[in-house]
Amino acid sequence: METKEAIILTERQKELIEKMGVVNEKYGSSPAMARIQALLIVADETALTFDQIRDTLHLSKSATSNAINFLLQSNKLEYITKSGDRKRYFRTMLHKWKEQFMEQNEGVKHMSDSLSEVLKERTGETVEFNAHLKEVIDFLNFYRTTVQDTFEKWNSSRQ
Repeated sequence: METKEAIILTERQKELIEKMGVVNEKYGSSPAMARIQALLIVADETALTFDQIRDTLHLSKSATSNAINFLLQSNKLEYITKSGDRKRYFRTMLHKWKEQFMEQNEGVKHMSDSLSEVLKERTGETVEFNAHLKEVIDFLNFYRTTVQDTFEKWNSSRQ
């Protein structure tokens, strides 16, 4: 039973939330986090309160709170406030996707650098393992460079 805080969704919006939720779960999100992320992308309102999210998705308070807190900490959500309203309104970080994407690519560089340091310290006796580790490092470096080039090409094509 829907409460007064739930927002109205079409059947197609509900299907899309479920579909996106399943995809997000496959990439490591909990069911609550996955559905919250999907809701905030699919819903016509771009920022929703805690109660709107909870009531629309039929989640418990603790599941909603835990999911929102994790999404906030991992920079997948942010909140805004509205003048004269004490509530927090949660929204996706979609408007910052470029910065987040480049931060993730920088993370690939840090991983590659760390693995390179490890490789230098490894014993030469584990030839096959070391070769696999070197292959991972080479791929990460190639990936990082290719992603950077692709992003720059895409960016310049839009100007």
